Amino acid sequence: MTRLTPMVIGAIAFTASATTPAFGAPSALAFQLPSLALPSSRASSVVVPRKGVSPILRMSSSGGDAEGGFSVPSIPYVTKSVPSDRSSDLMLGEDAAVFDIRNESWGEPGDVGWTTFFAAVGTIMTAVVALWVYSPTGYGDDFVAALESACGGNSHLVTLAFGIIFPLVHSGLASLRPLGEKVVGARTWRVIFAFPSLCLAYSWIAYFISHAHDGIQFYDISGVEAVHTAAWITNFVSFLFLYPSVFNLKEVAAVEKPKIHLWETGIIRITRHPQFVGQAMWSAAHLAMVGTSFTALTMALLVGHHAFACWNGDRRLEAEHGEDFLQVKERTSIVPFKAIIEGRQALPKDYYKELLRAPYLLIAAGSAGAYFAHPYMQAGAALAKNTGLVEGGIFDGLFS
Repeated sequence: MTRLTPMVIGAIAFTASATTPAFGAPSALAFQLPSLALPSSRASSVVVPRKGVSPILRMSSSGGDAEGGFSVPSIPYVTKSVPSDRSSDLMLGEDAAVFDIRNESWGEPGDVGWTTFFAAVGTIMTAVVALWVYSPTGYGDDFVAALESACGGNSHLVTLAFGIIFPLVHSGLASLRPLGEKVVGARTWRVIFAFPSLCLAYSWIAYFISHAHDGIQFYDISGVEAVHTAAWITNFVSFLFLYPSVFNLKEVAAVEKPKIHLWETGIIRITRHPQFVGQAMWSAAHLAMVGTSFTALTMALLVGHHAFACWNGDRRLEAEHGEDFLQVKERTSIVPFKAIIEGRQALPKDYYKELLRAPYLLIAAGSAGAYFAHPYMQAGAALAKNTGLVEGGIFDGLFS
């Protein structure tokens, strides 16, 4: 079971990047580790330094008392975002990936702080493992076995089924969000939305890794060093095309109230639907390395889902923000750089300040870590496949 831990983290990150309020589509079928750069409602205390000495932040469980806390230096671009020149912006949308560590705190359990965040994520991970991943108690193996039985053991039909079921569940629940939030509230609906998405994401990830080489082998150039390098670079860059809402993990975990954000800066200047672009890049990189019919079908399903999400995301943003979104939409494009080339969008001279922010730095580090975690992903998928079906699960006793 320990080998499956990276797989579970990958599924959670996969779905976290998919739970962006404006979308309802999965991000790259890979380990995506968004940053922890989030605002908090509890302010941390700052020790005022002597002249010429950098201020030192002290964070503690109380969020205000420096005693017993730890010190973090205030470093431009790393622990505090530097604003760019937004004089030519409409100022209708939010500034993406803004971060100031002085606004962060651990907080007490139940507060909008990192203690509550990690407790919530730990609870969700435990539930996913117990109810879905771990074969003796979970139902993930039963679900995959049922799909394989229905598809006659054809792995292509199984991944096609995943490519239909996941969008229906994930995008369907995302689209039902306005109604669901009225009934159960924003935080509860986020949990209802995320849990089945996490479970399905895990199963699809594991199944893809186990069957990536199935079917017709169109080509095999994975041993060409130049191809490997190009695929790695493309894959790495694709992770930077994350929708800015992914950066707010507290909203993803329902610690803070989830919102449908309208972003106007950062990667949105280049493309209004960065996850679609990132998914296309990720899929192209992996298809270059694994040229089989199974991989081609899976990549097409992922990109197709994201293409649908472009329309669905725009629809939901317009429903939430109305005319403000329509004005931002006019200044942006789905195709990268198209709005800039056409003169509808202008990058500020200090645009780099919108990208040199802690979330992007942590995404870059996480992306590199995901590459080195590939052997563990493959081991986890092999373990799940070799374990096979263990019929039933934790709730069977309730119905016996």
